[in-house]
Amino acid sequence: MTKKNAQVYSNYYSGQNIVVGNDNAEGESKRLHDFILGSWSWRIVNISPEIMRTPRDIACSYGDKKQTILDLYCVRSDLGNLLKALARLDEAKACYLKAIETRPDFAVAWSNLGCVFNAQGEIWLAIHHFEKAVALDPNFLDAYINLGNYQCVIVYTVISPSTSDAPSIRLQLENVVTSTVPNGCIDWIKSWLKRAVAAYLRALNLSPNNAVVHGNLACVYYEQGLIDLAIDTYRRAIELQPNFPDAYCNLANALKEKGQVVEAEECYNTALRLCPTHADSLNNLANIKREQGYIEEATRLYLKALEVFPEFAAAHSNLASVLQQQGKLNEALMHYKEAIRIQPTFADAYSNMGNTLKEMQDIQGALQCYTRAIQINPAFADAHSNLASIHKDSGNIPEAIQSYRTALKLKPDFPDAYCNLAHCLQIACDWTDYEARMKKLVSIVAEQLDKNRLPSVHPHHSMLYPLSHDFRKAIAARHANLCIEKIHVLHKQPYKYPREAGIRLKIGYVSSDFGNHPTSHLMQSIPGLHEKSNVEIFCYALSTDDGTNFRSKIAREAEHFIDLSQIPCNGKAADRINNDGIHILVNMNGYTKGARNEIFALRPAPIQVMWLGYPGTSGASFMDYLITDEVTSPVELASQYSEKLAYMPHTYFIGDHKQMFPHLKERLILTDKLSMKGKLADNVAVINATDLSPMIENTMVKEIREIVVADAKAKPVEISMKIAELPTTTPIETMIASGQCQMSVNGVVVQNGMAPTPVNTKTATGEEVPQNIVITTRQQYGLPEDAVVYCNFNQLYKIDPLTLHMWAYILKHVPNAVLWLLRFPAVGEPNLQATAQQLGLAPGRILFSNVAAKEEHVRRGQLADVCLDTPLCNGHTTSMDVLWTGTPVVTLPGETLASRVAASQLHTLGCPELVARTRQEYQDIAVRLGTDRELRELN
Repeated sequence: MTKKNAQVYSNYYSGQNIVVGNDNAEGESKRLHDFILGSWSWRIVNISPEIMRTPRDIACSYGDKKQTILDLYCVRSDLGNLLKALARLDEAKACYLKAIETRPDFAVAWSNLGCVFNAQGEIWLAIHHFEKAVALDPNFLDAYINLGNYQCVIVYTVISPSTSDAPSIRLQLENVVTSTVPNGCIDWIKSWLKRAVAAYLRALNLSPNNAVVHGNLACVYYEQGLIDLAIDTYRRAIELQPNFPDAYCNLANALKEKGQVVEAEECYNTALRLCPTHADSLNNLANIKREQGYIEEATRLYLKALEVFPEFAAAHSNLASVLQQQGKLNEALMHYKEAIRIQPTFADAYSNMGNTLKEMQDIQGALQCYTRAIQINPAFADAHSNLASIHKDSGNIPEAIQSYRTALKLKPDFPDAYCNLAHCLQIACDWTDYEARMKKLVSIVAEQLDKNRLPSVHPHHSMLYPLSHDFRKAIAARHANLCIEKIHVLHKQPYKYPREAGIRLKIGYVSSDFGNHPTSHLMQSIPGLHEKSNVEIFCYALSTDDGTNFRSKIAREAEHFIDLSQIPCNGKAADRINNDGIHILVNMNGYTKGARNEIFALRPAPIQVMWLGYPGTSGASFMDYLITDEVTSPVELASQYSEKLAYMPHTYFIGDHKQMFPHLKERLILTDKLSMKGKLADNVAVINATDLSPMIENTMVKEIREIVVADAKAKPVEISMKIAELPTTTPIETMIASGQCQMSVNGVVVQNGMAPTPVNTKTATGEEVPQNIVITTRQQYGLPEDAVVYCNFNQLYKIDPLTLHMWAYILKHVPNAVLWLLRFPAVGEPNLQATAQQLGLAPGRILFSNVAAKEEHVRRGQLADVCLDTPLCNGHTTSMDVLWTGTPVVTLPGETLASRVAASQLHTLGCPELVARTRQEYQDIAVRLGTDRELRELN
């Protein structure tokens, strides 16, 4: 037995003498203390039963006897140790303080008191007492180790109070909001790490072969970014203690940071060989497996870590992330909640749970999670970015921009936040530093693709940026591969497609947009128009019933309508499709909201095709064909598609306007006999109805002339316009100015086409055909009656600087023209107006209107003279809407599918002269149409 151990036993026995009530306790204690330190060996057998009494027994005896504590510092200190072991911290603290009062230079008591303060959460006081201990005893090894440990703890507490599994300080130093750091100084944090290094180095001077201290010192080097030094120090710890699993685990962390993933994996495995229940190694190895795409192995390791340590909050959170990736959202939610139960300030878990809730369409729940994560850790860049995504998806673009910028301030190298911010700025038409932003965005995507990472640019946004076709296809392919990874865990055998002779061709349409959505506005009649003797139609809805006529029409006219939203498991949904015997399965979502491409990845049908809903390639090996046309997707551009191209004879694009808006086929153009308005354009005031005869017969309308719009082959007339003259239009103008919903003209009810409250909601959405006579005027939208009105009704994100430059050129060359845009969104209006004025356009040359319901949106297109398409990404449904009203569209096709749809529509309509080949030609066509009224009327 060493002298040090004798001291321990002596102190234990001294505590026993006090609590048993010996009348000469002080003397007896001192006698035993001196005796044991001297010739103790022959008596050790006799005193061992008392020494071996448990701390609880001794402390209870002390409490029961209520003896006065003697001023013997060592006794006080040892009794404090016993009480501390029983978590009776206040009593332990009193003992240590009394010991220090008796002997102020008793370094051990100062150090022990530091441990109590730490246990009570008083880390600053703990550090102060450790510093006092080493000042009193410069050779106090344990005090130096504690000092180093808690100097690190104080930094973790300031930087990341969000999790018990402290993340790397180094990775966050650059990202700290200064208000979260004392005195707002990041250097303060670095100085504490330096102090920790000094404490550990002093401990190593006292004990050079202390493996644990080498391991702790290596951890600080790692946090300081001295990765190579950290690796060397971890190796020294392992050299001193080869069976040191913690050191192997931490060494692996450092190696992984250096990109040496194979070596890191070996170290984790070594740690697990030494200690198969080493939870940190199980968790960290699982992280590597997840990053490598071995989802099942990662899941197994996370579960093993939780089996070993059920209260491992980080493992719960990581497992939840994998489950979310697999689409097991309810299980993921359960593990996130468990992580938060274990560690209520686990900001990462809150943020990731928000992502899961967002995927489950619980937007309010997601918002609360992100907000809570930020409350816990204001410097949490990912949470700010996730909060921004909620704002972005909800249309709160200014709030989204602010949150993305906060995230980037905290974490400048944050590709997801940068690319999403770029998209928000595109939506808002904020082109500040546009060229530099595009250049950086392209470089981010290039690096991510080179490193086989999921790109931060979404496939649906890729056509907005100057990316190569190969990049766009690769972006889509990465997302397709994610779908394949998700289905691997289902362990499903490939489907069989038995051939049955004599049966009809079975076609299945799959969409989340069977309802009030542009996709249904375009194709709602298609299921009922198939030749039922040859084709059997199945429609598979991925969304719940929204109660609209669009949904009910599709459900009614398709032979089979299946609501797959009630079958959330992709494997079971694919089983249903395969059991239905589908021959051709049509993907109408692509990578748009609500898609379930995992169903297609399972290949439930022998032929799977893309059509209509997504303007680009899927990049997926599980999609065979893209239904398109030779103008939209010319053969010379076929390399940008992963699918084979299936050409329609004319345009692949369709519209249901003939069924939805028959009242727009006939129009009455009003002029006022008592004013000069008779000289105005034919689209200043327009009346529409399915039957205009009551208006003509009962309102003293004088018919001037009739214009019939038909093609050269004399096909049935599609649009008939009657130019009529009213005695006065003042009553109509008064109705519009006052916001009345309708008025009566000689007993004929005329409805205000821009009424604040629609007379019939279903007619407003396009679900029903209006039965009233409806008037639409430029006055309603603040449009000049004597001007040439150019329009574009697309979302503003489709406008780029080059497009606005072309539009400014056109307006300058047609002095009496205005450009009519939509507040789509409103945040873009001031930015576009400011840029237009910088280009030399006077205020008032660009006018904005609010977004309107579908029927009004289409009908008001009659008021425009020319639609100027957006070359970057055409109007697809929007161009079809405008063309249906007889307004010509000028377009400039690019190379992407999204930039060529309007050209396809115009070629099909026999208007190739409206398709420009260059920017100058686009401008020239638009100027000619603006200055030549007869040319406009011909188009």
